[in-house]
Parts: sequence; C-alpha cells; structure tokens
Amino acid sequence: MLLEIAIGDAYGAGFEFCGREKIMRSNTLESYVPHELGIQAGCYTDDTQMSIAVAEVLLANSDYSSDAFADAYVRCYKRDQRQGYAKGLQGLLDLCVNGADLRQRISPESRRNGAAMRSVPLGLIADKNVLAQAASEQAMVTHNTAEGILSSHVVALMSHALLYDKAKLVELPDFILEITGFILRGDWAAEVECDALQTLHAVNTALQANRCMSTLLLDCVNFGGDVDSVAAIAMGLASLTPEYVVDIPASLVNGLEAGKFGSSYLRKLDVALAGRYPVLSAHLVRQS
Repeated sequence: MLLEIAIGDAYGAGFEFCGREKIMRSNTLESYVPHELGIQAGCYTDDTQMSIAVAEVLLANSDYSSDAFADAYVRCYKRDQRQGYAKGLQGLLDLCVNGADLRQRISPESRRNGAAMRSVPLGLIADKNVLAQAASEQAMVTHNTAEGILSSHVVALMSHALLYDKAKLVELPDFILEITGFILRGDWAAEVECDALQTLHAVNTALQANRCMSTLLLDCVNFGGDVDSVAAIAMGLASLTPEYVVDIPASLVNGLEAGKFGSSYLRKLDVALAGRYPVLSAHLVRQS
C-alpha cells in the first residue's frame, strides 16, 4: 500500500503542473523524471510522507486524535525534510517543534487536497464510525473545512470498502453516496487543481477506467495539474483490490528512492501494518 502510494507520488511528482508537452514527451513509464523545482527523479513528496505519518499513528495509537496526527506530521517532516509541501505549510513545519506548536500556529482553513492525499491508510480501521472520526481528526489539523474532512472520509471509505467489504471498483461510487451523500464522478477529464473534490473525481475516473497499474499511472499523469496526489491515492487504492494487475515497470520499482525512509522502509512499514491489521496481508503478497 505505502510502496504503491510512493511510486505513484514519485512518478507523478515529475509532472506536477508541468506543461502538456512534457507529459506528451515523457509520460512513458520508462523512468522517473525530475520536477522543475528541484525534486530529484524517483523521490516521493509530502503525499507519501504524510501517509507515512498517518500509518505510524495507526500503528501506535487507538484513539486517533488530532493531536496524535499533528505530532506525527511534524515528527516525520523533521526527521526527513523534503520538498513538495505547500509553501505555507512547509514554512510552518520548519518553525514547529511538535504537533502542539503546529496546531497553535496554523490556520487550518484549506479546501485543497492535502487531507485526502494521506488518507488511504485510514481504510485499515475496521469500524466505519471510528474511521469517520479518524478521518475528521487527521484532516482538521490542516484542513478543518467541509471539503477537507469530506475528502479524507471518502478516500478512507474507498480504501475500507476494498479491504473489508471486498467491494468491486464499480461499486465504490454507490458505496460512497450511501454513506456520505457525495456523488463521486467517473468522467473527469480536465486538469486537476489542488482541489479536494476535483482530486476525488479524478482518482475515481482513473480507477474505473483501468485494471492495470501501469495504465492507471499513465492516466493519472495525463490529467495534468496536481497529478502526484491523484496518482498517489489511485495507486494506493489499486493495491488493495485483486481487480488490478500489478505490472509496475521494474524501472519504477527499482528507481524509487532508497535511503533511510525509502523503499525498504516503506515495505517494512507495510509489513508492520499488516501485522496490526491482518486484512492487508493478502495484498502485500502482490507487491512488486
């Protein structure tokens, strides 16, 4: 799960808000490409780092409080500072020493997709009511808005449905509509802004249109815009269903960053999550 999130994030990062010509030229899955702002090819960004933070809370806590999530966001950033965060949030994280400091300094009024992008691991929570509360708690640290909280809940529910209900992909929109009242579109075709609801529509559109991870990645990038978030969420969800063929090119699996918190760490964290939440175990067998 986390490995696939990171591959989607790192691959998409090279195309985030780039020109259409770069997508047409380089969206081939042959290799990672660098971001114009200096993110090296194969390096993941805030989407993965904050998903790691959420995963670490799931491993360490049972109350899933906003304070626990805030501490995790600061801790993960401080130990492994990297690019990709929104400028304002990164500036705050540079100043903060812990989660309480972050919560005191931040104005969590964003309607962007930051809460959604880190929510795939929340689907591991078995109780849907607890899941809903955890989605709200983690979102409110940075995105205490209707859109931020809803988007986190929707992504977490999609993950949960695949894991626990063994839902078919085609069933996800009705599942989301029944629980949240949100209409999850499957016809998104425009560039994706850093917008929570647009991101949900793009993720669902790409998920429904493909059954191979390779073509899923291509389609996520082809939207244009904030494609690393779309790809991170979509790849994380695809890893949780047997409907998806795991055909990620070896160049992307092997080219994902190494280092202390790189691919080996992500694999170990996935194994730890499967130990705590056995429903994940069957899906790790399919990992590249």
